[in-house]
Amino acid sequence: MTASAGGPSAGPLRHPAALALAGCLALAVAIGIGRFVYTPILPFMTTGLGLGKPEAGLIASANFLGYLLGALAAAWRPVPGDPRLWLMGALAASAATTGAMGLTADLGAFLALRFANGALAALVMVLASSLTMNRLAASGHAVWAAGIYGGVGVGIAVSSLAVPLAALGDGDSQGPWLVCGALALALSLPVWILLRRGREAAPGGSAGPAAAGARAAGFTRFAVAYGLFGFGYVITATFISDMVRADPVLQPAENLVWFFVGLAAAPSVALWGWAGQRWGNERAFAAACLVEAFGVLLSVLGGGIWMVLTAAALLGGTFMGLTALGLVNARRLSIGDPRRNLALITAAFGLGQMVGPALAGLLHDWTGSYLEPSLMAAAVLAAAAMLAAR
Repeated sequence: MTASAGGPSAGPLRHPAALALAGCLALAVAIGIGRFVYTPILPFMTTGLGLGKPEAGLIASANFLGYLLGALAAAWRPVPGDPRLWLMGALAASAATTGAMGLTADLGAFLALRFANGALAALVMVLASSLTMNRLAASGHAVWAAGIYGGVGVGIAVSSLAVPLAALGDGDSQGPWLVCGALALALSLPVWILLRRGREAAPGGSAGPAAAGARAAGFTRFAVAYGLFGFGYVITATFISDMVRADPVLQPAENLVWFFVGLAAAPSVALWGWAGQRWGNERAFAAACLVEAFGVLLSVLGGGIWMVLTAAALLGGTFMGLTALGLVNARRLSIGDPRRNLALITAAFGLGQMVGPALAGLLHDWTGSYLEPSLMAAAVLAAAAMLAAR
C-alpha cells in the first residue's frame, strides 16, 4: 500500500520504534479498547440493563459482523487518497462509537454502534498493519512488525483498570463506556505524529506460476485455520468476565481476570514472534492454538480463582500472538502488494469470531452453562492447530 494515490510518498524513513509505536497505539485504540472493552463492561450491562445472554451475544456478533464486512471492503478496493488520513479518521470514529455506547440503553442502538465499531476496527487493523509493516520493511527493520500487535494487550490492560474505576455501581455501564471512549481518543492523537510520511517498501516481485500456485494454496489453507482460531478464542474472550461474575466462588477475581488477559497479551507477541522465527510461522501458530485450547478448557473446568486467572493468562498469552503470526504469515505468502491478503485473512478471522458469541449465547440459554460452548471452542482450536501444522 502506498501513502498516496499517486505512488510511494517521499520523505525520510521514520525510526522503527516510532513506526511500531504508531501501530501499537492504533491497535490499542481500535481493538484493545474499541473491540475488547465490551467484555469487562458486559457484567455491568447485564446487571443494570437486564441484558440476557442471547442479547449479549447478539451485540458481540454485531461487532464481529462489522469487522467481517469492513475487512471485505478493504480487500475489495484500496482506500482513495492518503491512508494516514483514513487511519486517523477511523481511530476518531472508533473512539466516538465506543463512548456513544454510554449514551443509550436501546438494543437497536447498541447493535448499530457495535457494528460500526467493528467495521472501523477492521479498517484500522488493515491500514495500521500495511502502513507500518511496509515502512519497516523499507527500512530493513521488519522484525519490529510483531511489536505492533502488542498494542491490543496494552489497550486491554488499560481499559480493564479504567472500567471498575469509572463505574459508579454494579449496574453502571454508562461511566465505563464514556471514560473508555475518551481514553481511546487521547491515545489516538500521538499516532498522527509518529506516522508521518516516509518511504514504503516496493511491492514484492512476481513469482513463477508454480511458486504462485503454491503460495495461493498455502494462503487458503492458513486462512481457514485463522478463521477457526477466530471462532475458538472469541467465546472465552467475550464471556469470561460474565462467567466469573456468575460464580460466587470466582466473583472476587472479577476485576482481575480481564487485567490478566491484557497483562499476558502485551509481551506474548514477542514470545510467539520468536517461536515463529525459530519453528516457522505455521508450527508456532499450531502450538499457540493448542495452548489456547487448554486455557479455554481451564476456564470452565478449573474450579477456582487461580485456575480461572491462569486461563485468562493463557488466553491473553496466545490470542494476540496468534493474530500477529497470522498477519505476518499472510504478508509472507503474498505476491505483490500484501494489502489484499491482509484484508482477506482479517475477513476469515472476522467470520469465525462473528459466529462464536451468538452461538455461545444460545447454547448458554439451552444448557444454563458456558461448558458446552467452551468445549466446542477448544475442539475448534485443536482443528485449527492440525490444519496449520500441515
